[in-house]
Amino acid sequence: METAEFIDTLRREGPLLADAAAGAGLDAEVPPCPGWRVRDLVTHTASVHRWAADYVLTGAMERKALDPAAPDDGELLDWYLRMHGRLTEALTAAPADLTCWFFLTAPSALAFWARRQAHETTMHRIDAERARGIALSPVDSAFAADGVDELLAGFHGRRRSQVRTEQPRTLRIRSTDTGHDWLVRLSAEQPVTERGADGPADCTISGRANDLYRALWNRGPYEALAVEGDGSLVELWQRTAAIG
Repeated sequence: METAEFIDTLRREGPLLADAAAGAGLDAEVPPCPGWRVRDLVTHTASVHRWAADYVLTGAMERKALDPAAPDDGELLDWYLRMHGRLTEALTAAPADLTCWFFLTAPSALAFWARRQAHETTMHRIDAERARGIALSPVDSAFAADGVDELLAGFHGRRRSQVRTEQPRTLRIRSTDTGHDWLVRLSAEQPVTERGADGPADCTISGRANDLYRALWNRGPYEALAVEGDGSLVELWQRTAAIG
């Protein structure tokens, strides 16, 4: 996907998150995030938007701590929309050769932040809609497949990934509607993901990109997916793959 497409997705998802949060109420529980209320969800997402926009706007080259400061409940949703708008505007105006800190492999800093914040916002929009108890807004299948790729090849390619097993195993993830295929090699080290790799796997999880996107990010059930082989790898994923 192109950077402009990620920015468009980010621009669309932010108001959807705010609308769902307003409808749910700030005290509502967030089922995918145990212990969180909608207030926590909105505060977190707005803080991440502020944090990301600061890198884009200042070109800072060192990691900074996330600032959790937020206004009172009466101003929280308006503040969220301001932080979302600030980030969207910063990404839209940023040069293609933007230089700043980022933390996953990407073609450029701009490409990274546009992609990361589009998925960050979409996942938390899903959380807000789940809190409200309404049907989930649709996600483009190509974008969903990209989110699976970011999770597998990006987040779980880092040393901090907890998806590990003493006995080497392989997990294949197959998107039936987009044709994407990932082979995840599991071991006592961090997972290694190969795109489009041939060969057998100990377990294969297949389904539509949207269903894979939600399930693998721990935002949806596995009932819509086909699981072949060693189901204990699905249990391992569910238990250890959460991104903090």
